[in-house]
Amino acid sequence: MTKDVLINISGMQFAVGEEETAPVEVVIPGQYYNKNGQHYLIYDEVMEENDGVTHNIVKFKEHKMEVSRKGMISVQMIFEENKKNLSYYQTPFGLINMGIAATGIHVMEKEEQIDVCVEYALDMNEAYMADCTLNMSIHAKN
Repeated sequence: MTKDVLINISGMQFAVGEEETAPVEVVIPGQYYNKNGQHYLIYDEVMEENDGVTHNIVKFKEHKMEVSRKGMISVQMIFEENKKNLSYYQTPFGLINMGIAATGIHVMEKEEQIDVCVEYALDMNEAYMADCTLNMSIHAKN
């Protein structure tokens, strides 16, 4: 796959007692590379409401994904199958203790495309919030 890519990211949350929500979806340009069997994505996200920029680095392989965000929102999230990881989600309004318990991480590689699906339970400040699904589709930018 080429270095310059388009990243399609979509996510769903299924909170207890709430109707199914519409997926949040974004398509953003980024850079991709593979080193020692691990995939890397690097991209910047512009926050429209305040013109802030968040720099993102995503590292993934089968059964594990790490997301590092720095900027208006800062967090280091680790998704590992059958393991709960804790992190602090830094927002302009303060810190939130976040727990991520991944139940499935699937990576499907094709010649010019990689698809990643992550299923996880999310808690905030030790209270269960939702079951979530995150899908990424990485395509060569041609």
